[in-house]
Amino acid sequence: MYVFISIACRQWSANRHRTVFALIIINKAGGLIYNKIFHETGLQKISTNDYLVLAGTFHGVHAITARLNPIKPIAPPTAPGGIANRPEPSSGLEVLETENFRMQCFNTMTGTKFLLFTDTTQTNVDVTIRRIYDLYADYVMKNPFYSLEMPVRCDIFDRKLLSYIREINNR
Repeated sequence: MYVFISIACRQWSANRHRTVFALIIINKAGGLIYNKIFHETGLQKISTNDYLVLAGTFHGVHAITARLNPIKPIAPPTAPGGIANRPEPSSGLEVLETENFRMQCFNTMTGTKFLLFTDTTQTNVDVTIRRIYDLYADYVMKNPFYSLEMPVRCDIFDRKLLSYIREINNR
């Protein structure tokens, strides 16, 4: 997990603002399809190759942590009416928090992962990441010229995303 630590945020003063630093989108095969930095002074600069390594590494770590399950009870609990409850599948790594930043992952039903890097004091990160997913669904997935699993190059998505994040960062 040293890859995540290598992109640690710069130290902020005691009165730092809540900030969304960056977004990374990883396809279901572990390839980087989108990355955007929203706050230039938040994260240290890393190369495009480092982003590719980060995406592949996170994809692997997420897959491994999804398989790490606590031992379940022998008899599964049943719902009213005698129907067995289906156990929730393990979701894998969802949040990584350091003293300087927080990385939250939203994994879609199709396996696409959204990694949002924020300040540790940022609130409602899950709401923010869901809204970003909505923008992705509306402006990327509904774009007839977008090929699945390929890098995202959609100007309207960039504009809407930047507008939304700018609104959050300026609160």
